[in-house]
Amino acid sequence: MAALIDTKRGWLSRLTEGLSRSSRQMTRQVTQVLVAKPLDQEQLDALEEMLIEADLGPHAAARIAAAFGVQRFGRSSTEDEVKEALAEAIAAELTPRQGRFDPLSGPRPFVVLFIGVNGSGKTTTLGKIAAGLTAGGAKVLVAAGDTFRAAAVEQLAIWSGRAGADFIRAPDGADAAGLAFDGLERARAEGHDVLLIDTAGRLQNKQGLMDELTKMIRVLRKIDPAAPHEVLLVLDATVGRNALAQENVFGNAIGVTGIVMTKLDGTARGGVLVPVAQASDSPIKLIGVGEGIEDLQPFDARAFSRSLVGLGAAGRG
Repeated sequence: MAALIDTKRGWLSRLTEGLSRSSRQMTRQVTQVLVAKPLDQEQLDALEEMLIEADLGPHAAARIAAAFGVQRFGRSSTEDEVKEALAEAIAAELTPRQGRFDPLSGPRPFVVLFIGVNGSGKTTTLGKIAAGLTAGGAKVLVAAGDTFRAAAVEQLAIWSGRAGADFIRAPDGADAAGLAFDGLERARAEGHDVLLIDTAGRLQNKQGLMDELTKMIRVLRKIDPAAPHEVLLVLDATVGRNALAQENVFGNAIGVTGIVMTKLDGTARGGVLVPVAQASDSPIKLIGVGEGIEDLQPFDARAFSRSLVGLGAAGRG
């Protein structure tokens, strides 16, 4: 996946820039407090509250504050030293939740189901992944499974055309499970490497949506008992801690295998990725910080943590 595996500093620079609103909010108060005077319990309590306000969640905030409690900070500490320590503490929380998305390492066709609420960036994420795969030489089929939203179907058709991926759709309002079935049959018959399936995200009709998604999975398994091979839950960082509720809804009903966190450049609460990662049984696999294809990249816990506190690529190992 050439376009989605980018270790160059250009991506790290975009990540740091995209998370700048979060890093400014998180580090300004924290560094002022920790550099001002030697740490005591009052300072540690204040640090914990600031981390909670930055949406890192109470459990991670408590552990990070405790980690700082065993280190020596005070008048002689520099801002960068505090940021380095904060980045390492956040990375320690996230590293166990780092996953890998590699559809070309599995069976053919490799079936990826995209789920998430409308507006989460699901369709755009699918399009970016399609473009990354085709750029690497893969033969990709995109299935427009959100059959009740004509705009989503048209958007996906445009993305597929740009990516050079094949595209399958159904009439408006058609059975999404039937389309998924047809898509997998076509992918097998035509020798596609990857089948990417979009889905609806009408969470206001939660039970109906979950029934539709589980039906799609059932019919896919009539053709391939292992399908879908990947179920990616796409979450929008700008909704903050509401992303936790969405993860809970989908995670409890559907077998999610990985999380994609989008729109990290549009929020001052990028720290929400931490409690989402910890609450989910599924790892974070991809993150997005912009509209371009290159702005969706594999999740790197250490690079993310450094960017979140405003350190960027410097010192990255």
